[in-house]
Amino acid sequence: MASAAEQMAANASWSTFSKATELRQRIVFTIGLLIVYRIGTYIPVPGIDGNALREFMDQAAAGLGGVLNMFTGGAISRMGIFALGIMPYISASIIVQLLAAMWPPLQQLKKEGQQGRMKINQYTRYFTVLLATVQGYGLAASLEAGGLATDPGWFFRAGTVITLVGGTMFLMWLGEQITQRGVGNGISLIIFVGIIAEIPAALAQFFASGRSGAISPAVIIGVSLMLIATLVFVVFMERALRKVHIQYPRRQVGMKVYDGGSSHLPIKVNPAGVIPAIFASSLLLLPTTVSTFSGAQTGPIMSTILAYFGPGQPLYLIFFAGMIIFFTYFYTANVSFKTEDVAENLKNQNGFIPGIRPGRKTEEYLDYVVTRILAVGSAYLALVVLIPEMVRNELAITAYFGGTSILIIVSVGMDTVQQVQSHLLAHQYEGLIEKSQLRGKRRGKKGTSRR
Repeated sequence: MASAAEQMAANASWSTFSKATELRQRIVFTIGLLIVYRIGTYIPVPGIDGNALREFMDQAAAGLGGVLNMFTGGAISRMGIFALGIMPYISASIIVQLLAAMWPPLQQLKKEGQQGRMKINQYTRYFTVLLATVQGYGLAASLEAGGLATDPGWFFRAGTVITLVGGTMFLMWLGEQITQRGVGNGISLIIFVGIIAEIPAALAQFFASGRSGAISPAVIIGVSLMLIATLVFVVFMERALRKVHIQYPRRQVGMKVYDGGSSHLPIKVNPAGVIPAIFASSLLLLPTTVSTFSGAQTGPIMSTILAYFGPGQPLYLIFFAGMIIFFTYFYTANVSFKTEDVAENLKNQNGFIPGIRPGRKTEEYLDYVVTRILAVGSAYLALVVLIPEMVRNELAITAYFGGTSILIIVSVGMDTVQQVQSHLLAHQYEGLIEKSQLRGKRRGKKGTSRR
């Protein structure tokens, strides 16, 4: 039987949405900032040879250049001011979170509540500036080495670094504003919108290749069926839950005795969402962002790395899968589902798992359950990302048809819709409370008039 909250969510309609003024404002605010982001991807960095850049990106579209282009929403193919995208911030977040799990000073900061989190976020921003500066300088030098700069020199390098670092920090600020004052996770939405905006052009290019005979009709049909099957599978797995039964004992409040109730603790098969795929992609792209533009000027060490860790190579696939599995466990344990906090909350609410003692035993049981669930969840993520990746690389088609892009589109889209439904549900609750208060006032007025 559906709960009251589920019934209210099912009854949500356009009339309910029209009355939710705050939600409309949040959606308009989110769309406005995302439009600003898309405009920024078309503003070029000064001093770039546009024709040479287009020729280079056409050649690199099926390799790492295409993956970089996907994560930056096409900005790197146009060398826009957001060419580095949000990836330096994601890379900095990965490193800081890893340190926070292992380094005692940061572990202590995590335990200090809101103040500690603000301090960690500050360190993440500082590290983002450092990473963006290094990547920006390397990219500027690589553009010069690849013959893509119209006026090479220190002035070009300085201008490029300042522009790219400023663009990354502005994107980071946009993401934070969307998260706080809009709808959805700002950082994920920026990547999501960048992919969605470029898909029509990618589809047009894909079908144009079919018309020209570069790709056979059988391949077009096969890729289309693969994309549809992957999409359906991702939706199914993202909605899959493991329900842990929770029991609440009988309690007495004053002279009244309330019967105990039961509920369930939903644990998603993939509690980490799309974050492991983004983190793993960020680490893979970190050493190759600069080398992509170097061409023949790439050094021997970087050439070796690219030879073994290029898209479709065995080591690339193994490393990608390993990173996805690692970040699935790491992010779930440290961010999305902390078993210690869940066990403590259940204990404070007098809830318990039948047959399991509250406190430490509950935490151990949840650790056992989550570990087994994540074995399926992490394998699912690796499968969804790697199989389309291998097919895409074998057929030399655009990166927008890869498993990572499908996973981001589905996960971020579902998460955003759920947040919209949560806002609608909260608005309905507020309406019910206001109606009950008005009825109480009317009854009070009627009683006063009778007297």
